[in-house]
Amino acid sequence: MKNNIKCKFSGLFTILIVFFVSISALAQIPQVPREIQFADLLIKINEQARREIQLDVDALYRNPTYFRMKADRASLFMPYVERELRNAGVPEDLKYLVIQESGLISDAVSTSNAVGFWQFKQGTAEEVFLRVDNQVDERKNIVSSSRGAALYLKKHNQAFDNWMCALVSYQMGLGGAKSYFGNQYNGKKVVELDRNSHWYFKKFLAHKVAFENQLGILVSHSGHLEEARIQGPTTLKAIAPRLGVTEAHLKEYNTWAVRGHVPGDRPYSVMYVREGIPQANPAVIQREVSNQNAAQSKVVTSASSYPRVTGNTNRASQPNQIQVNNIDGVLADQKTSQENFTDQIGIREKRFRRINDLDKDQPVEAGQYYYTRPKKGKAEVEQHVVQPGETLWSISQMYGIKLSALKSKNRIREDRDLRAGMILNLQQPRKRGEDIPFVPASEYRKIMAESSTVQETPSSSAPAISGPAASEPVRSQPSENTYTSNNTRQVVHTVAPGETLFRLSQTYGVSVDDIKRWNRLPDNTIKVGQKITIQKP
Repeated sequence: MKNNIKCKFSGLFTILIVFFVSISALAQIPQVPREIQFADLLIKINEQARREIQLDVDALYRNPTYFRMKADRASLFMPYVERELRNAGVPEDLKYLVIQESGLISDAVSTSNAVGFWQFKQGTAEEVFLRVDNQVDERKNIVSSSRGAALYLKKHNQAFDNWMCALVSYQMGLGGAKSYFGNQYNGKKVVELDRNSHWYFKKFLAHKVAFENQLGILVSHSGHLEEARIQGPTTLKAIAPRLGVTEAHLKEYNTWAVRGHVPGDRPYSVMYVREGIPQANPAVIQREVSNQNAAQSKVVTSASSYPRVTGNTNRASQPNQIQVNNIDGVLADQKTSQENFTDQIGIREKRFRRINDLDKDQPVEAGQYYYTRPKKGKAEVEQHVVQPGETLWSISQMYGIKLSALKSKNRIREDRDLRAGMILNLQQPRKRGEDIPFVPASEYRKIMAESSTVQETPSSSAPAISGPAASEPVRSQPSENTYTSNNTRQVVHTVAPGETLFRLSQTYGVSVDDIKRWNRLPDNTIKVGQKITIQKP
């Protein structure tokens, strides 16, 4: 009994020490310096502007309890804000803007009806691909809204090449900021502030000075925020037991799910607080986890179900709409340069090239899926059987595995060393001196049939085939309404999940334009279950 009392007293004493140390830290109001480094800018502040900013800093510290609550929320949410800014190529310094806008209150609403963490109006939210309707309001989702804000800020910075102007445009709009600033700061890396400088930027600097040494100091609890990527349709009530929290807890941290439902159009970030030290990687939870686990036990996999594409596939060519193998990705709807494509999707060209293992001058191919976040060190399945026309790069993209990891696991460096039927490791590295095995011919034909999901078009006189022999391809006879010649045969391919025209063109050794011509397709869009005619040489 005495030991219990002693332990409880010791724990209470520790909490009190942390509390008073934190209060002491808050009591020391930081002073605004004459020069501040912001993003890639050096901000020089004259005395009058410095006093004005200091008044705002003092006001933020005036109520210690309120300031501590705001600092707690910032510490909790900021890792995800920083991540989204970083992924978009936006300086992390702009993270203080979310504190200025909403105090990190998810359902904050302004007098002008701007909503959420980053205070988007509905029209602006939709411009940055946020969903706002009677089921979902992504303005209240810290991950989605931060991604949208990063896209917005990056786009505006392209007009100025100056992050101060881009930040002020967040309040004024791009047109208003252009009228206000003209081109006087375009490309400048040193900015001088005085009493006439824009109030919004001076208020931002006050938040930066006030909070930059407070982030990471959690007083109210010892937990951290975790993210679960959830593919619906499901409910917060159903998810709660899997995450080890209550439904009420999920509703508190996920006000974006208007009625407590997670739709099935694409994965959503569900946030919850977990006690203890954060994991190195955020939690990732999907529907049908058991099916994914089963896939990992396969020794040899057919490629028909890869890449796995989930999310809003109707808008796959727009950023932040789909995941490819549980990694954020995007579909290229036309052939273009890396520069043009990265401008369209709001990602730095060098980062895009590094993520997708591309050569500098390698074009973006129509119908190909590309990743907007780093690929993984291993795939969801153990092995892959090489098919004709595949390259190390195409296989790495198919499974979302880094090209360097694929090469090192198999001790193979060049495409010329690939052979159809090779069994490549996608998870465990091959032992030194171990030869790469091949699939037996009979098994290889079966895998090819499964992976292509092909139905050969039989001639009118061909008998129906059943039983095991049906797995062998049946050559069709040329007919008047096909594009075949004496040296070609027509096959009908049933589109499987994740397949694109580019993928089909690689599989069959034909061009995307040929497939579109044969099937009279107006663009590169195809749907699961659609029948595609292929003329094979």
